[in-house]
Amino acid sequence: MALLAACQPRATSVVTGPVATSAQAHAATIPAFAFEEATIAQLQQQMRTGSLTSHALVQAYLDRIAAIDRAGPTLHSVIEINPDALKESDALDAERKAGKLRGPLHGIPILLKDNIDATPMVNSAGSLALADNRPAADAFLVARLRAAGAVILGKTNLSEWANFRSTRATSGWSGRGGQTRNPYVLDRNPCGSSSGTGTAIAANLASVGIGTETDGSIICPSAVAGLVGIKPTIGLVSRSGIIPISISQDTAGPMARSVADAATLLTAIAAADSNDPAAAERRDPTPIDYSSHLKPDALRGARIGVVRKLMGYHPDTDAAMERAIAAMQAAGATVVDAEIPTLGQWDADEYQLLLYEFNDGLNRYLAGSTSARKSMADLIAFNLAHADQEMTFFGQENFVLANAKGPLSEPAYLAARDKVRRLAGPQGIDAALKAQRLDALAAPAMSPAWVTDPINGDHFIGAGYGPAAAARYPSLTVPMGEVHGLPVGIVFLGPAWSEPRLIELGFAFEQASRARRPPRFLPRLGSESTQ
Repeated sequence: MALLAACQPRATSVVTGPVATSAQAHAATIPAFAFEEATIAQLQQQMRTGSLTSHALVQAYLDRIAAIDRAGPTLHSVIEINPDALKESDALDAERKAGKLRGPLHGIPILLKDNIDATPMVNSAGSLALADNRPAADAFLVARLRAAGAVILGKTNLSEWANFRSTRATSGWSGRGGQTRNPYVLDRNPCGSSSGTGTAIAANLASVGIGTETDGSIICPSAVAGLVGIKPTIGLVSRSGIIPISISQDTAGPMARSVADAATLLTAIAAADSNDPAAAERRDPTPIDYSSHLKPDALRGARIGVVRKLMGYHPDTDAAMERAIAAMQAAGATVVDAEIPTLGQWDADEYQLLLYEFNDGLNRYLAGSTSARKSMADLIAFNLAHADQEMTFFGQENFVLANAKGPLSEPAYLAARDKVRRLAGPQGIDAALKAQRLDALAAPAMSPAWVTDPINGDHFIGAGYGPAAAARYPSLTVPMGEVHGLPVGIVFLGPAWSEPRLIELGFAFEQASRARRPPRFLPRLGSESTQ
């Protein structure tokens, strides 16, 4: 499973088990937070009335990070703070005072996954090998965020190299950032690779965040952290300035506590970038205000296909999905069983596709970076030389396999690329939608979070996001409940460029279910009495 993607930097901390020390075994009392679960609209209202400034909001989040990410339950979700964050907020406060408002993100603090170029911070993909990589310019999407008035609060930890270094990796761990913890139950895994963003936004360490995905890395960490995550159609959001895995499947996208906040964030970052070849595939370059698609009655008359073959791996998750189906039906949707006829037929070819594209894309990124490491071969050598820090628990099998791949002109690559896109897209999702005239497909996004296990790696048992990732189509996850206090989400999958419709359906489901609950920071399941 390829999962992408993307305070000063802390010293490397390698967690030697699900809970590293007795001091970490019990979550400290979590201090009250004035902006817990605050939406972008609520924060903007306070700033409009003058009862809140961006400076005060940024400082509050910085204090929150110090209290529970660095101390308290020690979530290890924020890998680096933007040293200019308060200065940026002051400039935006001055603009507001002068009557200049850039839009709904004006003064709103945002966290970025640490595989996205953002000055003046390091962009490392979590690896010590890139701890010297300070990009000279912002990624295209970061420039969009700053132009929209967002304050870049900092960078979040991730599964190192977007979980594509080893075949036996532990999600949420990086050499530079240590092990990110799930804020609901601390010995549980945050999933990857956008694990830091998922944990941070769930724990209210920023208003919203940006994750990246190749195959699951927005949807999975969002689902296990009780968040809304949007994985856009490839080409809707620029990949320029993001450390890559796959030119075919990589994308950035919003991770938020509500569909409304995710829609606001997507509106800001969705723009054609001439330096991204996928931008030429955009069906309509006209900007869309995704917030205009927040329609509470959108399920009325909708036809949703439940992919039962993406269920059956966890009975409690299936039960939550059945409750979600009932909620959609009660809201006026027709829900039928659906089948993706080619499901599973592209898996082996997708892995080969990712190996080829990882080698090509990463070498290109490194060649233009400020890092002393300029190739995948350099990274392999670095990891071997620093194995005590980087390879304590798992190796670099994918690095070695990718490094042996040839150019993207090879027939084996081209055949794999075309097969994956055809089977997952036209013959997969599109065929399923057409067969029963469906608006979208739906499935459980992910199982409940598993116990973090650096010795054996991730305990992955099933998920529903894979077809959209392989097809390069959009998907959206929304909380649908909890299993023993652990969040689970539903994922909606649609055809290319169907983000507006998915947002409509996701928002209507969110309003019908109201399933999100803030995290409780339990040390382990059954430990409520220790709080």
